[in-house]
This record gives sequence, structure tokens and C-alpha cells, in this order.
Amino acid sequence: MNFENVLNSTYTLVSLIVLVLSFVVLCLYYGLVWLRVGRYKRDVVTRRKRTSAEKVPPSTALPSVSVVMVVHNEAEYLKKSIPYLLEQDYPDYEVVVVDYKSTDETHFVLHVCSENYPQLKAINFHQDVNMFQGKKYPLSIGIKSATKDVILLTEAECTPRSFNWISRMMQGYCDGGQIVMGYNLVKPDGTLLGAFQQYENMTYNASYIGATIMGNPFTATGRNLSYRRDFFFSRGGFISHYSIPDGADDLFVNQNADSRNSALVLDIDASVVSEPRSSFALWHQDRAHRLCTRRYYGIKDRALLSVYPLSQILFVVSLVLLFVDGVIPWQLLTGVLLLKFIWQIVCMIPLAKRFEIKRVHFFSPFFEFYFLIANTFLTFFALRRKKRQWR
Repeated sequence: MNFENVLNSTYTLVSLIVLVLSFVVLCLYYGLVWLRVGRYKRDVVTRRKRTSAEKVPPSTALPSVSVVMVVHNEAEYLKKSIPYLLEQDYPDYEVVVVDYKSTDETHFVLHVCSENYPQLKAINFHQDVNMFQGKKYPLSIGIKSATKDVILLTEAECTPRSFNWISRMMQGYCDGGQIVMGYNLVKPDGTLLGAFQQYENMTYNASYIGATIMGNPFTATGRNLSYRRDFFFSRGGFISHYSIPDGADDLFVNQNADSRNSALVLDIDASVVSEPRSSFALWHQDRAHRLCTRRYYGIKDRALLSVYPLSQILFVVSLVLLFVDGVIPWQLLTGVLLLKFIWQIVCMIPLAKRFEIKRVHFFSPFFEFYFLIANTFLTFFALRRKKRQWR
């Protein structure tokens, strides 16, 4: 390679600098986030330091728990998930289900279950009394109706990984924190759509788990999230963002969680398993809901979230430009691309193992390229949406 030609061409030099910087950022991300999350050994992630005046809570002092969820025409999901919720091995808990205007068999399923399980409390809305878009209003009604000390959120399509789900999630309160975050898995179904959903869910979980490990809990999933009931009301609940249709889970966490009051539980028995969406349209709708709330995050969190996708775009664009330019040998550029792919796959292996996804690491470069294109269009679409309905 003639370095003199590179130095004399501003176009080539700038493209080369962008390629090197984006390559370094991506490799650091794979190592600091994917590899770290995949190889993390502790079951509970917390950085809270107890003061000398605080007493260590005894291990037997388990808080009372209210499992809360909102449903709408989800009878088929409830038939699978609610037995796991009502048979949890935990001494003091209740299950609060807000049935908001369901027209299927949801009411019947809840009625039958309530006759056999006194810990089930069903709240039925037959008319639309929601003054806001989204599910924050019915969810807040469910939380207000809860009688226990701790709120544990989930959704109808999610099934606890074990009958010890509640007790494992409550490990996060051992240091006296206020917010406990869990994670969810996507049930494999052997389809390409299912594989896309597993990969996207895994990388999303890795992003906020990695941030929490590094002391910056900026978001969480409402499929497996807990906070103390008193803390929820002391912070105003959803009042500050009632006008935003989405974000009942991640906006509350983004505005109120920090390294001192939050914990993350990585115990596999503390996870929940969600059913994959049956079509690309439904899945993209879920992802659009999530993307719509990111514009309301803090400036620092938005900047951090943009580093990875921006680096992906710059890497691809600069690589293509250098291939077309022809000043730098294509063999060298191909070597850089292969080196990135190899490191990406190496870092993906322990991450896929943690989230129990088979063979996905071999196809991670393909998945990454797909989401680079899909997320660009989806973000543009999400920003232009004027009216969104909670599914």
C-alpha cells in the first residue's frame, strides 16, 4: 500500500480515520457490554453501599409482594401464564390483574381462577375511562389496588421461568434498594422471525444490563420489573409522563433509577419467558413503542444509546467508500471486516449462552446488518407516529 497516496487524499484519509475509530468503538462495545454481561458471575448486581446507621436485613425478612399486570383480550396467554403466577412458592403475595375492556374469554378465565385462588384480585373495566393513551392509567389503578409492600410487574404473554420467580426477584432488595430489574427470554419457535426476536431481545437486555453493571441503570423491561410501592407513589408514579402513550416501565426507571437505589437480578430462575410475536408487523409494533420513548430519556442516556448504532453506520459507510476508492488494498479492508466479525462472534458466545439461545452467535453479523437497516427505518417511522395505541 502506498501511504503517500493515502496522506495526499483528504477523502481517503478521512474515510480511513472514520473506519478505524468506528472499528475500535464497536470492538470495545462487544467486549465491555456483550462479553461482560455474558461472563458476569454474580446473581445480583447492586452498587448500593449501606451506611453505618442501617442494619442488614435478615435473610428471612421477605417483603410482601403484589404481582400486577394489565391485560386486554389476552385470554389465550393467561391460560398459560397465570397458573405459574398463582402457584409461586412464596409466603405472602397476591396477583392483581387489570382487565381493560376485554371482549374475549379473559373475564371468564380470571373468574374461574379467582374461585380457586384467593390471592388473585381481578379489576374489570367494561368502558373506556382512560383519559390518556396507553396503559399507564389502568396500570396505576392496579398498583393503587395492590395491598403489599412491593410491586412486581409482568405481562400476560410472559411465563415465570420457575415457581421461585418471586423469591429470586426479591433477592434484589437484600441491600435495601427501591428498584429491582429482571430480564426476559423469548421462547424459541424454530422460525426465522423467532430467531430475529431472540437476537433483538438478547442485545436489548445486554444493553441495559451492561449499563447497570457499570453503574448507570437507564431503562428496564416491564415484563420483569419491581419497585417498592411507597417509592412509586413518592416519585409521583407516571404523572410526569402520563401524556406519553408508551414508557410505563422504561420512563419511570429512566427518571428514578440510579446506582444507589437499584439492583439487577441475573439468576436464571428470576427470569420470565415471553411468547414470540406471530408476525413481523406485531413485532415491529412492539419495537416502535419502545423506540418512541427514547426521545424522552436524559441527554446522557440518549447519547450513549446512539454510540453503538452510529458506529455501525459509520463503519459500513466508510468501509464501502474505501472499497470503492481503491487506494487501500481490498485484502486489508477484508481483513478488518473479518477481524470485526470474529471478535463479534467471540463476544456473542457467552452472551447467547447466558440467554440460552443456540447457534445465534454464528449469524450475529447478519442479524446486526439487518437491524442496522431495520432500526433506521423504524426509528424514522416511530418519530412520525402521531397516535399510538397500547396493544
